[in-house]
Amino acid sequence: MAPIIYHIPVCPFSQRVEILLELKGRREAVRFKVVDITRPRDAALLELSRGSTALPIMQTAQGVLKESLVILRYLDELFPDPAVARATPYERAIESMLIAMEGDFTGAGYRFVMNQDPERREAFREAMVAQYRRLNDFLEWQNPGGTFLFDRFGLAEAVFTPMFMRFWFLDYYEGFDITDERLGRVRRWRDACLAHPAAQQVGKEEIIKLYYDYAIGAGNGALPTGRSVSSFAFEPHWQKRPWPPRAKYSGTATDAELGLV
Repeated sequence: MAPIIYHIPVCPFSQRVEILLELKGRREAVRFKVVDITRPRDAALLELSRGSTALPIMQTAQGVLKESLVILRYLDELFPDPAVARATPYERAIESMLIAMEGDFTGAGYRFVMNQDPERREAFREAMVAQYRRLNDFLEWQNPGGTFLFDRFGLAEAVFTPMFMRFWFLDYYEGFDITDERLGRVRRWRDACLAHPAAQQVGKEEIIKLYYDYAIGAGNGALPTGRSVSSFAFEPHWQKRPWPPRAKYSGTATDAELGLV
């Protein structure tokens, strides 16, 4: 049977897999089944995941695989032509070194957007800048004159690009972007990743609208106080909703103001 991936459409970890399949021209080789995170998990899905609610998970003929990086490596080897990961052991190691930096980068961005204390904004901003400095230093070390880590959009780019896209919420809700001229190398990388044809599964408007609840401190489909519908709800469709208020520190918008009822 074709592998089945259970996922959230706007989830960055799922988008990594979609990008990889686009790069290979094999989007049809995997079936995607959408999970509504605003509702309790189906018992059959929980059995597959062994009780975990983390997504994506992939069901194969041999068994279930978890963790997006594991799924990426598996699919890159399952459909080897064209390879997305680097071909030589040394370049794969360099690629893995950069990928290993993604966890701290992602954590800094999500902590920043979920912060509810105006007094801590600057500290979170500095932490985010520090992450970009680390990435900039690594890219200057490995490929100072290039655009991507190597000569093309590869596995590291597939890992980071969905996070670059999600961090549009930092621009919208926190007014944060890469403005330091000394970070020009990482900005060039980020902008090229965002523009790549294989990475256009979601757009800024969708992310900003669906991630509103993160900006007021409620993640993963949780309901903020005083609200009855999650911003991750499938209906009304996000295109039919107004843009959320940017002023995240001055109160929570109602369901009606968000176009959720």
